[in-house]
Amino acid sequence: MLSRRTLVGAVSASLVLASAPAAFAQDEIYIPLISKGFQHQFWQAVKSGADQAAEELGVRITFEGPDNETMVDRQIDMLAAALANNPAAIGFAALDSQAAIPLLSQAADAGIPVIAFDSGVDSDIPVSTATTDNVAAAALAADKMAEFLGGEGTVAVVAHDQTSRTGIDRRDGFLNQMESQYPDIQVVSVQYGAGDQLQSTEVAKAILTANPDLGGMFGTNEGSAIGIVNAVREMGAQDLTIIGYDSGKAQTDAIREGLMNGAITQNPVGIGYETVKAAVAAMNGEEMPAIIDTGFYYYDQSNIDDAEIQAVLYD
Repeated sequence: MLSRRTLVGAVSASLVLASAPAAFAQDEIYIPLISKGFQHQFWQAVKSGADQAAEELGVRITFEGPDNETMVDRQIDMLAAALANNPAAIGFAALDSQAAIPLLSQAADAGIPVIAFDSGVDSDIPVSTATTDNVAAAALAADKMAEFLGGEGTVAVVAHDQTSRTGIDRRDGFLNQMESQYPDIQVVSVQYGAGDQLQSTEVAKAILTANPDLGGMFGTNEGSAIGIVNAVREMGAQDLTIIGYDSGKAQTDAIREGLMNGAITQNPVGIGYETVKAAVAAMNGEEMPAIIDTGFYYYDQSNIDDAEIQAVLYD
């Protein structure tokens, strides 16, 4: 197996030598997408949107991500391997918004456009980012939580990480909205479960044990939200308001059952579709917007079966 040092060296050498992506020479446009993971239904929906755009635009894509969203090193290896094939453009959803910058800088220097998706990269390297406005979406989650709590009480957050742009923005969007708009609601704990259901379950159980009178919990992605639901089921917690993020089957089931009060759903098919579309446009030298806002929606029992919501659920 090639070490990352070997792969990065191969990328450096091939990008320096290449005056144009090999995809053109082979009369095939190749665009790899490196996601943050592959285990959640969210990423499967992103892939389906990317596949749809690739078919419509006549390009070849690959879509891969590490086994879980803690594997930053594995994601960097995937990025290095993808760039070593001299793609026409690349889509990248960063687990760590800083760790990939050296490789992405090499891609930019070689004229390979980088499209960020889902999570941005904290640099000006990506020519565009297809994403949800996560700060605004998390602020809406805070508004809904406050509405259920009557504007007072205690809440906690189970977040998926503190290194990706989505993790940071969803956490801070929620916390800042609570602080600025709801002074009588206290956030008593913010913990991290790596987006993993099992780990998030244990984190949520620990929060519930330490705060028996807790009023609400916010889970910042699919794994985090389901971890909270699992913890409530296992502990038999009562009268806890749960607001989630994403809309895999376990979450939509929990909302239909009344166990989860509501959640934010993104538009993952749209994220995948717009990423590939933007990659092709950038490759052709078109002017790109810095942000492609793919939208978000709040859903609960009252609107989960509405056509507008059904179109963006990924269960």
